Amino acid sequence: MIAATLPSLLPDRQRIVLTGIGLTAPNGNSLAEFREGLLNGRSGVSEYEIRYFGKTVAGVCDFDARRYQARKEIRRGTRAGSVGVYSANEAVVDAGLDWNNVDKSRVGIYLGVTEHGNVETENEIHEIKGYDYDTTFWSHHHNPRTVANNPAGEVALSMAITGPHYTIGAACAAGNAGLIQGAQMLRLDECDVALSGGVSESIRTFGIFASFRSQGALAAHEDPTQASRPFDVDRNGIVVAEGGCVFVLERLDDAKRRGAKIYGELAGYAMNTDATDFVLPNPERQAQCVELALKRAGLAAEQIDIVSTHATGTTSGDVQECTALRSVFGKSDQTYFNNTKSLIGHSMGAAGALELAGNLGAFDDGVCHPTINVHELDPDCDLHGLVLNEPREIGKPTYILNNSFGMLGINSVVIIKKH
Repeated sequence: MIAATLPSLLPDRQRIVLTGIGLTAPNGNSLAEFREGLLNGRSGVSEYEIRYFGKTVAGVCDFDARRYQARKEIRRGTRAGSVGVYSANEAVVDAGLDWNNVDKSRVGIYLGVTEHGNVETENEIHEIKGYDYDTTFWSHHHNPRTVANNPAGEVALSMAITGPHYTIGAACAAGNAGLIQGAQMLRLDECDVALSGGVSESIRTFGIFASFRSQGALAAHEDPTQASRPFDVDRNGIVVAEGGCVFVLERLDDAKRRGAKIYGELAGYAMNTDATDFVLPNPERQAQCVELALKRAGLAAEQIDIVSTHATGTTSGDVQECTALRSVFGKSDQTYFNNTKSLIGHSMGAAGALELAGNLGAFDDGVCHPTINVHELDPDCDLHGLVLNEPREIGKPTYILNNSFGMLGINSVVIIKKH
């Protein structure tokens, strides 16, 4: 028995809750707008064209960066930084924190990223090409723009936060990893408020599109809104997306003391590694990660109401995850499965955080949002309880499990309990 880790047996000082959410997604710039888009099957994928690559499709965000940044700050910083600044400020507002009286030295920032710096490097090379590659025209802002901690650092500068800040490089598992890191730091008493989640500016670099195309893993469709179609027999790859989602995490006793609204409680989590391939997922290791998260939460698989799948729309990746999930959940009539990438594309470092946020509304409305664009289900992706094309009323759920996996075999799972 692992009594020391079961949430129900922890003191309130060690129980971690979500009290604020700020986000920008290709189909919404607030939790309410995002949730409404998911329930109504509104795709955020559109036509997109990028230098040196040409026309493609992508999930593009349209948020007001000027809400929290001056033009000079936007020019000096990065797109990922602006995404983080917007999301973190929105999260703090949503949490109802008395920000002027919060001890900023006790606030930590933990943002997951897939990669950072490629956009800025590509831009600078493009600029000096016009000057015969004379590096005297290279921006003196390049180094602070490209250091790995930049997105979290820009949030710290914008919000005058003097506690710890760093990014978590965890490929496409990074959104979950940011949340896990924030929870761990709260439990270690390294901070009293954790701004945790993930950000992505991936659509701004042509390299990611070129690489996915060379792998045969870049989605294409004459209708951009149907390009992202995990589980469909005709799926043909990933739709690259940008976005960000930041959660305000607090200890339960602190949240209670200030009368905060609580979106949910962290019930369990796990991370592990496939150690088998650069890109091909290992279903056995993914299943082990899910099982470890369940064990830490003290739950049986059938107690999970919604599983938010990671599935990206690649031919092999979707099958591998479904194989893992069938091995854990079997044909449970209590568990429903959905996929958010079908609506917004793959927001890389932000994916895990955004996909979790999009499902939290089910605690209140009792509806599981659908996976869209599944015209013919791949038999190898057939999951009992898979919600396709239309939302499904499932009653008020108690537990949501969020899968988020990445290249080099990194796996992460987070379980949130209705509070």
